Amino acid sequence: MTKMHSKRQGFALTVALALALACSMPQVQAQVQAQAQVFPSKPIRLVCPFPAAGAVDIAARAIALELSKNLNLPVTVENRPGAGGNIGSAEVVRAAPDGYTLLMTTSGIQAINPFLYSKMPFDPNKDLQPVSVLVSLNNVLVVNPAVKISSVNDLIAQAKDQPGKLNYASSGSGTSIHMSGEMFKFMTGINLIHIPYKGSAPAVTDLLGGQVMMMFDNIPSSMPHIKSGKLKAIATTGAKRDPSLPDLPTIAEAGVPGYEAGVWFGVMAPMATPKDIIAKLNADIVKAAKAPDYVKKMNEQGYIVLASSPEQMGEMSRSEFARWGPIVKASGAKAE
Repeated sequence: MTKMHSKRQGFALTVALALALACSMPQVQAQVQAQAQVFPSKPIRLVCPFPAAGAVDIAARAIALELSKNLNLPVTVENRPGAGGNIGSAEVVRAAPDGYTLLMTTSGIQAINPFLYSKMPFDPNKDLQPVSVLVSLNNVLVVNPAVKISSVNDLIAQAKDQPGKLNYASSGSGTSIHMSGEMFKFMTGINLIHIPYKGSAPAVTDLLGGQVMMMFDNIPSSMPHIKSGKLKAIATTGAKRDPSLPDLPTIAEAGVPGYEAGVWFGVMAPMATPKDIIAKLNADIVKAAKAPDYVKKMNEQGYIVLASSPEQMGEMSRSEFARWGPIVKASGAKAE
C-alpha cells in the first residue's frame, strides 16, 4: 500500500467519523430532550448531609413526603453526614446531573464552609445549581437545667468569672449552630469551648445527659425538649422574636445589641443538570412547599416556609457568602 493511498484512507475514515458524529448529535439531543419531557420517571434521591433527627433531616423528610405525593413516585432521603455537610454535598456534586440525585443544602454549606475549611472537596457555589430555598429558622440558646444560667447576662458573667470553663455543643464545625456560638463569643469577648458533633441529634443527646452545658441549636430539634422542660431556653438568635417561642427574648434584646444569626435550608442539584429539569423540579418543590399540611407541620416545629425560584436561591447564597466571610475570618474558627 502506498503512503498516498494510506493517507486517502485515513482522510476518508476521518470524514466518515465526522459525518457519523454530526448525524448522531441531533439524536443525542433528542434523547436528552425526551428524557427531560418525561422527567421524573423513577425514584428521586434527596441526600441530607447531616444525621437523622436533626433540623435539616426533619425538613428534608417533610418535603420528600409531600413531593412523593405530588409526583406519585418515591422521594427517598439518604443521610450522608460528616465534615459540616461537605461529605454528603460532595457525593451529590459527583452524581449524574439528571435530576434524580439532589442535595438538601444549608446556608452554612454555601456560605460558611468555604471560609472555614482550608481544603474544600468542591465549590458549593460553582459545582451545585440552585433549585429552591425551602425554609429558614432561627437558633435557640438552650442549656441543661443543671447549669446555673438563666439569662444571656448570666452566661456572659459566668464566662468572664470562669474563662475556659464553659462549653457549648454544635452539630459540626461550620454549621449555623457552631457559628452562632462563635459570633456570640466574638461580640461579647468571652471564651466558650466548642465541642463539635456529627449532627444536631447526638449533640442534643449529650446536652440532655449533661455531658455538655449549652447549645445554640436549631429550634426544631430542641423544641420538644424545651416544651418538656428537659432543656432550658434562654434566648433566640434572630433579629426579632421567633413566632414559635414568642415569650423568649432575642440575644440582641437580652444584652448583645446587633447580634443576629439564622440559617436556611434548600434543594440543589449537580451544576450540569439541564435547565428544563431544574425548572420542573422547582415547580414541583414549590407546589409541595405550599401544601397546607406541609406549611402547618413546618410552622409548628419552628420553621418559616420560604419556597423560592432558583434565581432567588442563588442571590440568597451570594448574600450569605458576603455576610459570613468576615465573621468567620474574624472569629479565627478553622476546621479540617
